[in-house]
Amino acid sequence: MTHSISFHHTGRFPEKLLLLSLGVLMPTFIRSFCPSVVAAFFIGWALWATPSHAQVASAFAPSGTLRASINLGNPILANKDATGQPVGVSVDLATELARRLGLPLELVVFDSAGKSVDALSQDKADIGFFAVDPVRGKDIAFTAPYVLIEGSYLVRQDSRITKNEDVDRTGTRIAVGKGSAYDLFLTREIKSAQILRAPTSPATVDFFLDQNLDVAAGVKQQLEMDAQRLPNLRLLPGRFMVIEQAMGLPKNRNAEALVYLQRFVEEMKTSGFIANALNKHQIGGAVLAPLMPIKP
Repeated sequence: MTHSISFHHTGRFPEKLLLLSLGVLMPTFIRSFCPSVVAAFFIGWALWATPSHAQVASAFAPSGTLRASINLGNPILANKDATGQPVGVSVDLATELARRLGLPLELVVFDSAGKSVDALSQDKADIGFFAVDPVRGKDIAFTAPYVLIEGSYLVRQDSRITKNEDVDRTGTRIAVGKGSAYDLFLTREIKSAQILRAPTSPATVDFFLDQNLDVAAGVKQQLEMDAQRLPNLRLLPGRFMVIEQAMGLPKNRNAEALVYLQRFVEEMKTSGFIANALNKHQIGGAVLAPLMPIKP
């Protein structure tokens, strides 16, 4: 069932304003000698002003179905099981959020971060799981991160490049997944090297080899899997960035939805839900993000 209630225009604002005015203008002797009356008044006001469960659900999913954008290009987030179904931490979080909102869930699956991000701006999805980035932040409202992921470099075994600081040199060509968090980051930070973009993040290392490039950049876990899959490759020690993985929704959704989503993420961290999901899906290398206070 689709709910069409808007947080901005409920038709109650004049009545709310009247109630608040009455509270402020309440005679002093009543406020002084009848604190229970005052308390009851403002409890009623708080309940009236707080969005209902149905309103929050409608803010997330105006269609009545929660559409979650799932990126299979990042193994930390999601992958396919033996039957071809998407599984992973992001799928678990989307399922739990839909359950709490009392909404049916639709998984909208993509093979790259860029396509997953575009789904929100094109109104093909209601929520998603993304690395926080200022470019994406123009259209997406992010929660605090729930996991931290390392971005690393991979080179050939016989490469002269031995440390991260050697990468940004004239003549060095870096392969990245188009539209990925590290593509956006390196586009801002790289000054001398050249960036070339593979169609998706999982295709980065194959693209790096096919094009005879010098460096492949990506999520550390994906590069480690590629280094095991293919011979004569090695990761450079350390990391060139920390990727803050968060949940997000379109900025044109009501503020109450973002507050709900922020609180949901923090609860998933404190309850052990995310840690258990990382363990269940055997995700190594990702670190649970620190707790963040929620502004009232």
